[in-house]
Amino acid sequence: MGAETFVEPVLIELGLDRGVPETYERPRRSTAPPWFAPVLLVVLLLVSSGASAAPPKPPLTTLLRIAMSPSDPYLVTGGQLLTQTFGLLTAYDLDSGALRWRAGQPIPVYRLRTGGGLLLMRPWTTSGTEPGTTAISVATGALEWRNARSVITFAGSDALLAVSTPRSLSGTGRRVQGAVEVLDPVTGMARWQLRVPSTGVVLGVPGPADTGSRLLLIRDDRTAALFDLTDGRQLAGRELPSANYGPDNPVVAGGLVVLRHPGAFGMEVSAYDPVTLRPVWTEPADGTVEVRACGLLACFLGEHGIRAVDPATGDERWTRPGWQTVEERGTTLVAYPTGDDATGPTALVDSATGRVLADLAGWRPVAGANRSGGLLVTRVVPAGARTMVAVVDQDRGRLRPIAELPAGTSDCEAAPDRLVCRSASGELVVWAYDEAAGVS
Repeated sequence: MGAETFVEPVLIELGLDRGVPETYERPRRSTAPPWFAPVLLVVLLLVSSGASAAPPKPPLTTLLRIAMSPSDPYLVTGGQLLTQTFGLLTAYDLDSGALRWRAGQPIPVYRLRTGGGLLLMRPWTTSGTEPGTTAISVATGALEWRNARSVITFAGSDALLAVSTPRSLSGTGRRVQGAVEVLDPVTGMARWQLRVPSTGVVLGVPGPADTGSRLLLIRDDRTAALFDLTDGRQLAGRELPSANYGPDNPVVAGGLVVLRHPGAFGMEVSAYDPVTLRPVWTEPADGTVEVRACGLLACFLGEHGIRAVDPATGDERWTRPGWQTVEERGTTLVAYPTGDDATGPTALVDSATGRVLADLAGWRPVAGANRSGGLLVTRVVPAGARTMVAVVDQDRGRLRPIAELPAGTSDCEAAPDRLVCRSASGELVVWAYDEAAGVS
């Protein structure tokens, strides 16, 4: 066995310099009542949370201010703001306000249009010459191609059509003549074309499920022909009644082609199958001056108010004698009254039933929608001193004010959490808005 080893104990002297108390007395019992500590803790927590809480978020925060003239156009699309001013096209990111791209475009345009991922620039002109169309990438601002004629689009389709639009007493854009070319959005070259010997009207109509839109051409001899937009094959054709044909007649409503036309004993409305052009129904519509799509229904507008029918059967679904016109806003309608106050809306309406969802009297709808697809409205009160902006809560049937806008604010458009308006000084202002922080 080895020898045992003993370790000398080591005493470490800390001393009073390390904070050791001079005496070690027994701790004294607290004389505070038993409820004091919990109450003190609650008070401290409340004071702490109040001191650290962030100030309330303002309902409006200025994101951008852009110097523009009242005639300079702007467009909100695809999460960005496009403007044309001082000979420049500019794109801003609506989330951050950052500049995305800038491109020179010295020729002024009346409005900015998009289609097929392109910005379609068609300069306004007072001469009788065709100004042509310039296509610019919405994503990059790069020039993609030019076409010597007018390029038009169809709602719900990426198809681009190059057409010539003759001037007439009813204005430009109502009819086409000569060649109608379906363009490749990437190259601008014609995929196929058809000839219109005199004049005609073109519109997009829905095809069977997953087949996309089709092209309906109605010539001035009342011959209608349906074409496949991909390759130009004619799919159906028939002769239609005499009518005042134009971009708003016929219309596509509830998946059918609906035409307003004179009948044997007055005005009639007829519906046609969009795949075969077979007549589906015809009914009297005396006093009807226009037919519009109302969600999945067709609305007859006329001297007796508005009557909504099922396009599949022609059966009436609802009627409103005191309304003059409606416009679609998503799955809802904005209704306008008859009489002297026809310039302002009267209600937000369920398109399927005609039920009033919210009273809009005295308010003006804002183009676009909020993040949930809801409608924003503005109201000038009183005598132009201020402008209120509110969101329509259709579930509760009321308006929720968001904020006051500066006096003279106009020409507004909404986007998710963003509001774009022209100011009284001519600037274009982009605000970030918070509906939850709205005024009471």
